[in-house]
Amino acid sequence: MTDSTTAVVLAGGYATRLWPITRHRPKMFLPLGETTVVDRIYAELEAVDRIDEVYVSTNERFAADFESHLEDGPYEKPRLSVEETEHEEEKLGVVGALEQLIDREGLDEDLLVIAGDNLFDFAVDDFLEYFDRRDGPAIAACDVGSRERATSYGVVELDDERVVDFQEKPDEPESTLVSIGCYAFPGETLSLFAPYLEAGNDPDEPGWFVQWLQDREPTSAFTFEGAWFDIGTRESYLDAVAWYLDGESHVADSATVRDSDVGDTVHVMPDATLVDADVERSVIFPDVELEATTVRRSIVDDGATISGFDLDRALIGPYTRIPDDR
Repeated sequence: MTDSTTAVVLAGGYATRLWPITRHRPKMFLPLGETTVVDRIYAELEAVDRIDEVYVSTNERFAADFESHLEDGPYEKPRLSVEETEHEEEKLGVVGALEQLIDREGLDEDLLVIAGDNLFDFAVDDFLEYFDRRDGPAIAACDVGSRERATSYGVVELDDERVVDFQEKPDEPESTLVSIGCYAFPGETLSLFAPYLEAGNDPDEPGWFVQWLQDREPTSAFTFEGAWFDIGTRESYLDAVAWYLDGESHVADSATVRDSDVGDTVHVMPDATLVDADVERSVIFPDVELEATTVRRSIVDDGATISGFDLDRALIGPYTRIPDDR
């Protein structure tokens, strides 16, 4: 192992399951209180001394957004590495994008890879120290406590700490221990991405690469018991917000709340206006206007205006008007 580690934050997806909220916004920019999903990752990587460079792997469609976000932020390590895609149907897949980045940037030292839509509460330093003690690649894994939930992820089978089987999104998982999209690869392992893809293996889900890799390199699992959220759906994002707010609500100072009931785990952003509204477990973006409205388990994007309408489990796009009486 080397003393220096390069990090990659994977941020090349199009988050279609969260449209219209993420149609024109990377899901990594979704707010968590006063920060965002990706800023939480940036901040942690910034504090790890052994990490000299952080590559943010994104697509051409969102490259300008990430560039502007980094210019406005306090971080010194992150820099963009842009894959040549602009649409969902063109995407390279996670493994394909990672192999392209390794080649494009000439990477050959130990590599930490973190999915940019990941929210976890273990320390990256602890994961890297675990990686140092192992002979080969390492993944982070946690027990999701439900076989039904495990079907959505890469399910890990261990012999002690060694990965002996890895099944990507199995219909009938053998366990509830899943990979969470955080990986560490020794520099000498990076050359294996190209032959994996050249053999026609799945370029999208990294779990398939781990399954292929563990037959060739001893791969270990760092397991933890803390919180983890894969922010890819409305439900998972709202769960992450609820955890981050610790069951409380956050209402911006510039928001107007009159004759309204703001329940637990609600985030109301600046310049939103709530009049005679009842809101629970939801995120209300800036400049939203709610009047005589109930909002439950929903996300209401910038500048939307909703009057006399009840929302439940909804995704409301920016500048939507309900009813649309223009």
